[in-house]
Amino acid sequence: MITLDSTDKIILQMLQEDAKRNVKEIAAALKMSKTPIYERIKRLEKEGIILKYVALVDKKKLTNAMVVFCSVSLDVQKREELHKFNEAISKIPEVVECYLMGGAFDYMLKVIVSDLEAYHIFSSDKLAVLPNIKQIKSFFVLNEVKYSTAVPV
Repeated sequence: MITLDSTDKIILQMLQEDAKRNVKEIAAALKMSKTPIYERIKRLEKEGIILKYVALVDKKKLTNAMVVFCSVSLDVQKREELHKFNEAISKIPEVVECYLMGGAFDYMLKVIVSDLEAYHIFSSDKLAVLPNIKQIKSFFVLNEVKYSTAVPV
């Protein structure tokens, strides 16, 4: 784990709030010159703390987006089988997040589809046909109460 000082943490918070913020704005907010801020950001990128810069879109304005969480249990949990599932699920565009879990099931997926029919097609034609699938349980989101991509620092 990499140790961050308070300036690094503020920089990360500011970039997570708005990745388009430029070095000049961050330096002004921190009452520092641009060069050390630029160097810190480059170090955070080089060390892999900042992975990439992305645009967050309002899915409601693009489509009638439906969010579904799926718990998936596998028949076999050997490392090789987990790896095969990981590879297969990473190629399915409807799956926007996937977590290997400990407990009652093996994986939790966050899926975005346009509607219930699209989810049915996804679950029956893309997910259930994967090898080693034992059980799928679906949880349909009624209302998104909080959404954030920011990691607390």
